Amino acid sequence: MAFYSLQEIPLVYPSYFPKPVYDFKTNPLKRAKIELGRKLFYDPILSRDHTISCSSCHNSNQAFSHAGNGLSKGIEDGIGDRNSPAIFNLAWQKKFMWDGSVVNIDVQALAPINHPKEMGEDINAVVRKLNKSKEYKTLFYRSFGDSLATTERIMKSLSQFQLTIVSANSKYDKVKQGKAEFTEAEANGYQLFKNNCSSCHTEPLFSNYGFANNGLPINPELKDYGKWNKTMEPEDKLMFKIPSLRNLSYTYPYMHDGRFQTLNEVLEHYEKGIEKSPTLAKELQYPIVFSPKEKENLLAFLRTLNDSVMVSNREYQKIK
Repeated sequence: MAFYSLQEIPLVYPSYFPKPVYDFKTNPLKRAKIELGRKLFYDPILSRDHTISCSSCHNSNQAFSHAGNGLSKGIEDGIGDRNSPAIFNLAWQKKFMWDGSVVNIDVQALAPINHPKEMGEDINAVVRKLNKSKEYKTLFYRSFGDSLATTERIMKSLSQFQLTIVSANSKYDKVKQGKAEFTEAEANGYQLFKNNCSSCHTEPLFSNYGFANNGLPINPELKDYGKWNKTMEPEDKLMFKIPSLRNLSYTYPYMHDGRFQTLNEVLEHYEKGIEKSPTLAKELQYPIVFSPKEKENLLAFLRTLNDSVMVSNREYQKIK
């Protein structure tokens, strides 16, 4: 039997996390809407040929990334323009996509749905398909008090599910909570991290979610200049969103175009591969050099940021 649920639920996160930047007053979390968003997230009905869902490129078993794939994959074997970013801790982010071109998560899903190389669908067609579905009519009634699917309701339901995906159960978090201790290697790596990486990858989210030019040479096939592709402003050239360092073991390959398969390759870039340009981050004007032992320690610390609890959380997985 269908029922309309009014009960709001809080977003659960640790006390040492900052306050979320998402305005939950505009879209209060409700169990029925979260479950509707979860259903939509895993449903390929959002794509033109019903072959691609949000989860196709954001796999819960891979920290909602597309591990092993340099660029996103879409309908009709289409290859996207960028690496699929992991999606977690979205309530603390103001801008989305590698170039920050989406400024509200409540409309973010329109980008992949409309993208010809991703889902290749028109949102109005999605609305029509959902309004023909008896199952979705029931789910929309439970969420909104009537059975009508609309673009706004679809977007806000998808937001609700994604906003609940919180990564805060790594070993690092246990240490912060006084429930575990770092090994000597991890502690040494933590100090190296604080001295060399923390200005951009700020604790406890391990990103300031700003934008930076980290000295990557241009991929001649993609010709991706980051924010500049949208704004054409000189100061935006080669500026890409700074990703979180949480869950790196699940989210390879790395960078906006997935060019690095391993973290050792990433560290080698910061030591030997930085390309100077007018917008290069001030923190990267000089190479970051680690000894072999220091690299081992830093990587040991980064592994403490992996959140297997989130990855295995059944509430984030497809409804059976």
